[in-house]
Amino acid sequence: MSRSSTSSFDDVPALPPLIGDAPGAHNAADVTPGDIAVGVVIGRASEYFDFFVYGIASVLVFPALFFPSLSRLEGTLYSFLIFSFAFVARPLGTMLSMAVQRRWGRGAKLTIALFLLGTATVCIAFLPGYETAGRLSIALLAFLRIAQGIALGGTWDGLPSLLALNAPKGRRGWYAMLGQLGAPLGFIVATGLFAYLYASLSYEEFLAWGWRYAFFVAFAINVVALFARLRLVVAPEYEQLLHKGELEPSSVVELVKAHGANPWIGAFAALASYALFHMVTVFPLSWIQLYSDQSITQFLIVQIVGGVLAAIGIVASGWIADRAGRRRTLGSLAVLIAVFSGFAPTLLAGGKLGQDVFILVGFILLGLSYGQSSGTVTSNFSARYRYTGAAVTADLAWLIGAAFAPLVALGLSAKFGLGYVSVYLLSGAACTLAALKINQAIEARHA
Repeated sequence: MSRSSTSSFDDVPALPPLIGDAPGAHNAADVTPGDIAVGVVIGRASEYFDFFVYGIASVLVFPALFFPSLSRLEGTLYSFLIFSFAFVARPLGTMLSMAVQRRWGRGAKLTIALFLLGTATVCIAFLPGYETAGRLSIALLAFLRIAQGIALGGTWDGLPSLLALNAPKGRRGWYAMLGQLGAPLGFIVATGLFAYLYASLSYEEFLAWGWRYAFFVAFAINVVALFARLRLVVAPEYEQLLHKGELEPSSVVELVKAHGANPWIGAFAALASYALFHMVTVFPLSWIQLYSDQSITQFLIVQIVGGVLAAIGIVASGWIADRAGRRRTLGSLAVLIAVFSGFAPTLLAGGKLGQDVFILVGFILLGLSYGQSSGTVTSNFSARYRYTGAAVTADLAWLIGAAFAPLVALGLSAKFGLGYVSVYLLSGAACTLAALKINQAIEARHA
């Protein structure tokens, strides 16, 4: 099969160990996939903790703090609009960071990105509310959210691609899922922190100052993660492996010329998972607060249990993919998400029991599907463009599938009914199945 433009989702070439290292030199062959996986999990968990701290605050804090003159629904919709800004800015951050890395190196790029992310996050903790600063407070929140998005675009370190390249044959699905574990880990910690603060403080105390602690914690975790990740990506043995795998930045313009369709195919192939992502995390929290009498603290605890189930599902996805194949796993899960979408309105409108079932089943499906979604961004590019292609594909998947999910789902459901949750999830599943079919047809033409 020609690998000039695409390759099979299940046929990612393993990276051979370096040979001929001088005695006493750092030997890249001594780095195991497990070592790489540690760096991937640390990096992703810290990023997702930041991600969910902001997402939860967009529901519990920002509508009342920055939009007090609007109804709770309108305030939440505006809060979700600002929430989406990071996803819109993220591709710009990727382009800028690739230029930084080409000029000053991977360590400089990661330092700048995580410093910007940490600064923007901690500055949000100090923002005054609308009653103190008026529209300036909203403008500052939007500016800092854009800064977070630009920073997130620069946090791509290539370790997930390196992990895929170094995974043993027959175990690539297992190693592909390891990096995805950062999502439920970050979610569990962020949700647990907010549940504790919300339950321990009066609403007035929580709104005045309690929520700010979550952003201080996010800043502290960013600092720890920065040093942990730098220790990996700038180590000589990792640099050798990254260079051997040609995991170096290329121009986005060159990428588009060489592989114009591949980032879109990869993004849409993961869309079922990304569409579900916010539909079981951020959106239902807003729906419960606006239209349910269920306790927020109890619902957050249910979501923590869901996060645990998602983590188990991610682990299970590695075992399943290694036996059934990554494409078949993604396609099967897209079908299950489509089936689940048909029950979503009934469950969300079914009181506490129905809402809890929606969360728990949704998280299981999310774990199983999201666990292998990273495979769509590591195998569709020739070696020269794999590094940048993986980052751009992930940016597009987040932008198309997740950026506006809470805003669109809440706005349409509030006005027209919960049936639009089904429409959103079903469209994501259909896009995944179509993208997988297109990728298969392209591979057949190059066979």
